[in-house]
This record gives sequence, structure tokens and C-alpha cells, in this order.
Amino acid sequence: MARTARVERRTKETEISAELDIDGKGNAEIQTGIPFFNHMLEIFTRHGLFDLKLTAKGDIDVDYHHTVEDVGLVLGQSFKDALGDKKGIRRFGAASVPLDETLAQVVVDLSGRPYLSYNVRIRPGRVGDFDTDLPHEFFQALANQVGMNLHVDVVRGENPHHIIEACFKALARAMEGATRIDPRVQGVPSTKGSL
Repeated sequence: MARTARVERRTKETEISAELDIDGKGNAEIQTGIPFFNHMLEIFTRHGLFDLKLTAKGDIDVDYHHTVEDVGLVLGQSFKDALGDKKGIRRFGAASVPLDETLAQVVVDLSGRPYLSYNVRIRPGRVGDFDTDLPHEFFQALANQVGMNLHVDVVRGENPHHIIEACFKALARAMEGATRIDPRVQGVPSTKGSL
């Protein structure tokens, strides 16, 4: 059974469409109008082995906030739809990813309960023209829409580019592990019988 989804979101601020294949090969076609964000989403797709086509048009002449947040919502809904009833998934995923001086750790639980714990110390400012507070907005929207418990912790790091990139790579690896089908799992991995 294909674990795929197509999601569109249109508001006065953004128009976003996404096609996701959880069981992909890491292929990405990303166009958000925000080069650094494109790069982070391509990294996420590649390291999670997901296939993702995503286009976003937003009010980026105002700022990038609406586009980044709404892409998080659309990607989150894509995962939620593609996972369906979540039967057979591993549910939990964790990854630690280094990038030079930076070490990022991400842990996810596809529990149906949205929660974000974001322990990332990063210098206020920009990477290129991308505000360093925007990853928090993306991760919050993603966690809320998927309905997942998401912990993002940077153990150490100084360079803002390295910190953000390591977080996206760690998220990718953790999501790949959590969404993976395990033939030993019967039904849904919960004593409650549903997620």
C-alpha cells in the first residue's frame, strides 16, 4: 500500500501544494521562494529518504514567517495523511547529527499528541536572509499538524547555519525511523489500540 499524500493550502498569505511519498528515495523538488529554506527542505528529504514535491508562493516581500509556518503545516498534514492509521510503524525515532562544531539531537513520537520541546540556543540574526528564529516556527507547525511529540535539542553549536542544518538532518533521520514499517509490529504500536 502506497504511503503517499497530496495536500494544498490556500490563504490570503500563502498558496502551498505538496506531494509526499514516505517510502521514497530522497528525491526533492522544492520551490518556496526562500533559497535557504529550500536547501533545508531538500536536506530533510534526502536524509529522510522521502520523496517530496513542494511549491509555495507567499507574502515573502513582507517577511518569511507565513511561508515557513504554512509549509510546516502542509508538510505535517502530508505526513499525517500518508501515515493513515499508522499500523505497523515503529512510532518512535531518534537521531543525533553532527555538523562540524554542532551536535543536534531530535526525538519524535508519532503519538497523535502534539508537543514541541525546542532547546536550541542560536544567535539572533540571519543566515543569508533567513531569520534564525524561523526554524522554531516550522518545527512547531509540523509537530502540531502531524500530531507528534517532537524534541529538538542542540547539545553544542556556534555557527547558525550549522545549527539549523544539523536540526533538519536530525529531524529527517528521526522521522525516517519513526515512520518505518516494522513487520514485527502488529497493528498500532500502542497499548491503547490507536494513535
